[in-house]
Amino acid sequence: MGRIRLNQEYRNKIANRMRVHLEQEDTQEKQKYDELKANQIELNDNAWNLAEQIVRKHYTPEDVKMAYHLQNKFENVSTIAKDSCFHFHYLGTVEDRDYDNNPITKEKNIEEHFDFRLNGSFEGDDSNSYSRDNAYGYALYRDELKAQDNCNPDILIEQEGKDNNPHLTKYTDANNKYLGDNDSGYGKQWNLKYQLDLIGREYCRDRSIACTQEQFMMLKQWKQAKGQFVIAHRNWIKSILEQMNKVVKPCLKGWKYLDEAIDFAKKAGLDISDAEIIRTNSTGLALYNPENAVQMLNSMKNKKVKTKAEKIAERMAYMQQSTVAN
Repeated sequence: MGRIRLNQEYRNKIANRMRVHLEQEDTQEKQKYDELKANQIELNDNAWNLAEQIVRKHYTPEDVKMAYHLQNKFENVSTIAKDSCFHFHYLGTVEDRDYDNNPITKEKNIEEHFDFRLNGSFEGDDSNSYSRDNAYGYALYRDELKAQDNCNPDILIEQEGKDNNPHLTKYTDANNKYLGDNDSGYGKQWNLKYQLDLIGREYCRDRSIACTQEQFMMLKQWKQAKGQFVIAHRNWIKSILEQMNKVVKPCLKGWKYLDEAIDFAKKAGLDISDAEIIRTNSTGLALYNPENAVQMLNSMKNKKVKTKAEKIAERMAYMQQSTVAN
């Protein structure tokens, strides 16, 4: 039986299987993402408890009760509603210049917006398009989005640096629809958990609430921690995309026969067969030897760091083998 030639369908199938395989590998980037993901609920709960403490000092339970009483009694009174975002401020100092252009220090309210909704803002790298608010929900509910046929939690990373396009819009719309907002899905569950009765106008900017500098900085750290989690998701997926774009896809494009691609996949740790690829539904001269391609792929990974004890054990085993051999 002759060798089976690689066509585009087979290349796509193997590439998709390799992408899944690479996502399952226990690399440093994946470890960091998993570690930070495990902390997110506690992180948000702690920040929310602090925010609630600040708000309730300003709008006491008695104030809230009275506001609801007046709003229910008079039709023209609309002064209280539930909200999840706040402007907090503390009295700080800033550098300035006097009329003679001499440096001076003066007092000023240092203010910032803190949004506890699922798509609330975070502090990330503003230099790239991935620093958008939806990225947090995509990172947190990645497994749930990945399980949906029409969703892609990594789309913002894959499309980073590109202009808006139909492909990007298709998946962001599907992701956002699945996650939901105030009316449905995970967004509704999340936003209901993090909301308080607030007195004042409709917009949170109109009701900046005073807090201490220490409280303010703790909430800043919360926003930064959210951003670090989003960046961990980005770094993990970027490492996979680099392997796919620099090794896997060029190799698949260059190989001529299916058995070359299967050999590469097996050496990379993915156990598939030509029958499996043919059974499921997707030229030129060979550019890479499968053995070399695997070495290139492995060199691009930041594998799990071995502990000191593991290194010592490996060294002892090596010395024992050397002794036996001699």
